[in-house]
Amino acid sequence: MEKIRNFCIIAHIDHGKSTIADRMMELTGTVEKREMKSQLLDSMELEREKGITIKLTPVTMKWKGYTLNLIDTPGHVDFSYEVSRSLQAVESAVLVVDATQGIQAQTLANVYLALEQDLKIIPVINKVDLPAADVEGVAKQIINLLGCKREDIIGASGKTGFGVDEILNQIIEVGPEPRLIVGPRPSGPSTLRVVRVPRGGLPWADGASSRAAALRNTSQQAWSQACTRALIFDSYFDDYRGVVLYVRVFEGEIDKNSEILMMATKTKGLALEVGVLTPKMSPMDNLKAGEIGYIVTNLKTTREAKVGDTVTLIKNPAETALPGYKNVLPFVYAGFFPVSNDQYKDLKEAIEKLALSDSALRFEPENSPVLGFGLRIGFLGLLHMDIIRERLEREFGLDLIVTNPSTNYEVVMNNGNIIEIKSAADLPDVSEIREIREPWVKGEIIVPKPMIGNVLNLINEKRGHQTNLSYIEERAVIDFEAPMANLLTDFYDQLKSATSGYASFNYELNGYKAEDLVRIDFLVAGSRIDALSVMAHRSEADAIGREVTKKLKEVIPRQNYEVALQAAIGARIIARETIGAYRKDVTVKIHTGDRDRKAKLLEKQKRGKARMKRFGKVDIPSEAFTVMLKRD
Repeated sequence: MEKIRNFCIIAHIDHGKSTIADRMMELTGTVEKREMKSQLLDSMELEREKGITIKLTPVTMKWKGYTLNLIDTPGHVDFSYEVSRSLQAVESAVLVVDATQGIQAQTLANVYLALEQDLKIIPVINKVDLPAADVEGVAKQIINLLGCKREDIIGASGKTGFGVDEILNQIIEVGPEPRLIVGPRPSGPSTLRVVRVPRGGLPWADGASSRAAALRNTSQQAWSQACTRALIFDSYFDDYRGVVLYVRVFEGEIDKNSEILMMATKTKGLALEVGVLTPKMSPMDNLKAGEIGYIVTNLKTTREAKVGDTVTLIKNPAETALPGYKNVLPFVYAGFFPVSNDQYKDLKEAIEKLALSDSALRFEPENSPVLGFGLRIGFLGLLHMDIIRERLEREFGLDLIVTNPSTNYEVVMNNGNIIEIKSAADLPDVSEIREIREPWVKGEIIVPKPMIGNVLNLINEKRGHQTNLSYIEERAVIDFEAPMANLLTDFYDQLKSATSGYASFNYELNGYKAEDLVRIDFLVAGSRIDALSVMAHRSEADAIGREVTKKLKEVIPRQNYEVALQAAIGARIIARETIGAYRKDVTVKIHTGDRDRKAKLLEKQKRGKARMKRFGKVDIPSEAFTVMLKRD
């Protein structure tokens, strides 16, 4: 085990994590040059198309007699839960910082996550070969952040491969050996102990060091009854092989064809195949303590193996599970409806498959009088929502209507009960409500000093307020709090516009606050459309009502009769737009100038339009349901 190093690469978006991982695989000979391509670990079509990492990906490499297990992680804030899962499976983290951009918001967030897990951080400055690189300036920022020495920071270029061998050597030299979590046993100690395996070998190995001998004396009984525990840090559903688990073995070993047990779900299964990823699946006879690999199971449903669960053996089960993950709760919700109701079952099955490897995904059935049966799905942000929508359309061939995204609210009733609503349409009768609480976020924006004013103005526009202002060299770090609902639609775009693209943004949920909130309903031809209803602060309601009715007027097609579009709070109409009727010239067939005949035909047409207005049904296109996302 002293010859194993487990590490991950963490960084802000586009700082070069996947490119450095490519060079590592090339340098270690893990992938032959003829098979090499950029972003090799980003196997999903969407990842390659958008140039971002969405799913964490493990790979095993060999370097100077050592086994290096790498996990490449995403950089976008919406996928930070993927990063936190990776950090629990490794002992060291390579922190990559772009030489042209310096420390950004997600760099800070990932560093804090790594420090919480007590990982060894290896700082790397990437893209040192670019003309705009400011290596010494960025090095000062890293020293201020980590308190390390200048010689600890490695300069590298993921594009050319410069410095990548130095990173690998540093991982071997300063990266800790895999940690073992020992106990409790049926007859052993009752407390968990984290044991660093000494370089001299395992406690029972020949020629063990004096430190190992001391360990042997204190835990002889525990070692003799070694049971197996492995942490599931990712999983996915394979149509041909069933559920495949990515695991980190902390204790014992898992052999091929051994009977396994998921400790949280109490599900029993069979390890049909075990092995490591190079990055293709490479089968082995077993996975030992300290190793990272995969298990192909005989599980057929997505609910049987959850990310964060502990795998143990049925013949010698562990008593306690490994520490799992903090439960990630979504705070952006949207309704997903199939265009044809025949596809509802397919949509449900597709979401269940995606939810297996995406622990942040939550869903429940929803029914709309206009759109039929669908699902209300929870996400960690708009990019997360966009990725899931595209995956459903591409991988499962679904044709979807997605409603305006909203956040969840806590409603305190007059009797003291607290209920959670995920959609404005679920709001109870106003007379029964004591107060409505909305989620607030704690955000962090890193921006050049001259642009601080623009950012503060934008935060104020979103009903937010600045809580702290600090500086890293020539950049300002603005800490702020703001309501989540106001950051949902186009805050990130407005931030980039206000700062000419130089700002970076990171956020996390910061509890709920009671506010003066109202539900805005939208009526099309006098009928309320629940899927269009939104929650808003009373001070912003009139402006939102006017804006949305104008946008609806652009997307709802004209009819043969006049259609009224209205925004209302309760019974009070706050905005109105009118879609004019098509005018068919019914007098064209009259060749005389008889005014009475013309008036008679026009009156008949008027009565027909009035009747159509009473009974006519307006067909609302799918674009109307995402009108809040439509940019001006």
